[in-house]
This record gives sequence, C-alpha cells and structure tokens, in this order.
Amino acid sequence: MTTAANGRDFKVADLSLAAFGRKEIALAEHEMPGLMAIREEYAASQPLAGARITGSL
Repeated sequence: MTTAANGRDFKVADLSLAAFGRKEIALAEHEMPGLMAIREEYAASQPLAGARITGSL
C-alpha cells in the first residue's frame, strides 16, 4: 500500500501500464472537446466532490 500526496492510500495493480493510461487520457481529451469544455467550466466548483459514481457495461 502506498500513500499519495493527499494522504489517501491506494494500490496500483501494474505501474508499468501508467504510460499507456496517460496516452489514453490524452487521446480522450483530444477526441472529446465537448467533455473537455465541461471539465474546464466546472473544475473550480467541483459539483460532484464527495459523490460516489459507479458504472458498468
């Protein structure tokens, strides 16, 4: 278990996948400009702070 700068504990299953994950995030940011506009608009107010959000396919 490792502790992040914000004091929260976390487990990383495979740290070698971090670079791939960053590339996926960059691709999503490029491919979804509408989502990025929403992110920029609400980043300061963080309306979902503390909310638990789940999903499944």
